Amino acid sequence: MINKVILIGNLGQDPDLRSTASGSTVANLRIATTERRKDRDGNWGDHTEWHSVVSFGRTAENVGKYCRKGKQIYVEGRLQTRKWQDRDGRDRYSTEVVADNIRFLGGSQGQSQSSSYGGGNGGGGYPQQNRNQNSGGFQQNTPAPAAAAEPMPYADDEEIPF
Repeated sequence: MINKVILIGNLGQDPDLRSTASGSTVANLRIATTERRKDRDGNWGDHTEWHSVVSFGRTAENVGKYCRKGKQIYVEGRLQTRKWQDRDGRDRYSTEVVADNIRFLGGSQGQSQSSSYGGGNGGGGYPQQNRNQNSGGFQQNTPAPAAAAEPMPYADDEEIPF
């Protein structure tokens, strides 16, 4: 069985960061994806779908540090439904994407950049981040020019999705 979600969308608001009792960081995000489709009358229109995304640990810290409302991001994760009770004691359910990998897409002033934070192994044609062991920070690889760009290979042949 497979439970896999891949989204590319824009943040609808700044990430909401919190800490657990054990001190781990949790980031809650709202991401909008939009698709164009025809209505019953044959007119084209945009349909926006909102997704709740949660990330943990280092990924959550970096999302809080580098992401703001409007930022385009790539999210890989799995769907999870939580059951909880409201103030009146009624059962409620929330379905969200638990992010394993978040990549920052787009740049400021029309410059293209891609940054990756999370547990992903690359692939999908997006540049990877290299962890700087000395400073604990991240260094961004500059993608090759479009004419010479090739998709990034998967880290392990067993991870090829076909």
